[in-house]
Amino acid sequence: MPYWIKQPSELTERLQQRPSRIGLDTEFIRERTYWPQLALVQMAVGEEILLIDPLIPGMTDALKPWLVAPDIVKVMHSASEDLVTFKCACGVLPRPLFDTQIAAALAGIGAGIGYQKLVQEITGTLLAKGETRSDWMRRPLSPAQLDYAADDVRYLFELHDEISRRLAEQQREGWLAEDAERLLATVEHDEGERWPHTSMRSAQFLEPPAQLRLLRLLRWRDQQARKSDKPRSWVLDNELAVTLARVPPADSSALLRQFDKFPKAPRKLAEPIWQALNSPLADETDAPLALAANDSNKALLKRLQEAVATRSRELELPDGILASRRHLEALLEQQQWPAALGQWRREQLENRLIPLLASDSTAG
Repeated sequence: MPYWIKQPSELTERLQQRPSRIGLDTEFIRERTYWPQLALVQMAVGEEILLIDPLIPGMTDALKPWLVAPDIVKVMHSASEDLVTFKCACGVLPRPLFDTQIAAALAGIGAGIGYQKLVQEITGTLLAKGETRSDWMRRPLSPAQLDYAADDVRYLFELHDEISRRLAEQQREGWLAEDAERLLATVEHDEGERWPHTSMRSAQFLEPPAQLRLLRLLRWRDQQARKSDKPRSWVLDNELAVTLARVPPADSSALLRQFDKFPKAPRKLAEPIWQALNSPLADETDAPLALAANDSNKALLKRLQEAVATRSRELELPDGILASRRHLEALLEQQQWPAALGQWRREQLENRLIPLLASDSTAG
């Protein structure tokens, strides 16, 4: 039976036990905001499952020492959004981190595997999925919500034990530590994507000046969404952003006429949108272009993918773990090793991929 933590002092007192690890999960709301709102924290400690109400004054402060304790491993599953939630609510991130989804991929169990499937794979237990769309901000939470929330951390230690054993046998603990720290650093230093236009397929069909205008709009949109705490699409949707970038209005009156064609256009933001559209960024001359694949780079990309797939099979890793298509496209565009791939991947792939790039350059 999970234990409901009602006072911050209860959490503080339990920390004196100094467990070597805890299981962590969160429930949060993010449908109408840019930043997630923490609604519940589930914590497995020893044989107990604690359900912690972050809406109680002082509770997030009581959580901080747990999250930053260097001698307590935080076992989580698919932690990226939970990390953002903890950063927003508590101002700190849980370190050291053992993410069972990342670890399962590195151990060869499966890429992007969900918690329920991983629990079934390792423990044989089939979990219910009935409360995934619950209102976690309401109080009191229903018995069904409490049971569902507790299950999200109930099996984390079993997953931790088994996957750690496999990683140790494969000598891949360092791989996991590197990937976990990269994930934490990404959340910790998040200032928005530098080149957001490159991930939009429609940007490939824009001329270079239009791509730069799109970049300006997307950068402004992200800053505005963060400041106003609203979803990006509520600030400026993709279709309107691409339209304005492709054929920029001649003046602010033309911009408003363009808005008339889009019922959800943010008319109140017309002036800052006009300024963003027409204000060059300090670094936009460094911006890579979103390019549609031609026959030449399609062929090279395919050869790179084949080389990655071969090495993945040798290491018995799931597809996509060594290098995604997007990472390989970045390698093609920039002609240098993407920082996102990190050190251990570079050690596994560089001597396979660089000769392919060199031979293509020589052939060109």
